Amino acid sequence: MQKLTQIITLSVALTVISGCSYVGVYKRDIPQGNLVTQEMVSQLQPGMTQEQVTYVMGRPLLEAPFDASQWDYVFRLDKAYGDVEQRRVTLTFDPQGRLVNIEQEGDLSKELPLEGESSMGPATEGVDPMDALPTESTQTRPPEGTQPVQQF
Repeated sequence: MQKLTQIITLSVALTVISGCSYVGVYKRDIPQGNLVTQEMVSQLQPGMTQEQVTYVMGRPLLEAPFDASQWDYVFRLDKAYGDVEQRRVTLTFDPQGRLVNIEQEGDLSKELPLEGESSMGPATEGVDPMDALPTESTQTRPPEGTQPVQQF
């Protein structure tokens, strides 16, 4: 009976310890929001219209709900085995929709370690989705004067 108690106690202890183990846990970096770089912000100039700002920065993550004169671009990178990096750019527009103020938080000049597989996920910005479609020359057509075969 004493041997059985020792075996059960050892089994329970090993089960509890193995559940608390940190070996083999996979984590990944989690980027969220608008990617904001110093290059993008340096292109902004007071007096730009909201359309020009959208062309440079993209659509804002946050717009003030009752007043569209303030746009917030927020980027947050939660590193898997490290700290959290946050960047924020707040743009203020006058009543005519012209940029009047640019506020920055965080280190925008620092390069971010964003990794991505080119074969996985959505297309990257700047890639024409129409390039993925076959062109007319590569599509198969029946010879002239013949009827196409319909499949049911």
